[in-house]
Amino acid sequence: MTSEVETALPINFSDNAAKRVKALIEEENNDNLKLRVYVTGGGCSGFSYGFTFDEKVNDDDTLIENSGVTLSVDPMSLQYLVGGTVDFIDGLEGSRFLVDNPNATATCGCGSSFSI
Repeated sequence: MTSEVETALPINFSDNAAKRVKALIEEENNDNLKLRVYVTGGGCSGFSYGFTFDEKVNDDDTLIENSGVTLSVDPMSLQYLVGGTVDFIDGLEGSRFLVDNPNATATCGCGSSFSI
């Protein structure tokens, strides 16, 4: 009897986000695109999340796959995102990717800025 050990991912890539990424990649007709999430200094709370589509994968990027699409995170950003979830919402405030980050001690009203 063998048992499989699940490896915990450093960051979660929600099904909603993966579905939206897949649709956007299909619109662009470029299967090499990946959603990159990153953290930069600035914003009203000290750090800001950013999202971009990128074909390039760096050797030290962390790659997380869901539904045939890939999320990439650089090591500097990953340290601020460990345990978080990249999600996509479509609501009254509009459609957007967001990060649910348990490491953030404060966030701003727009949800794209945080502090630790």
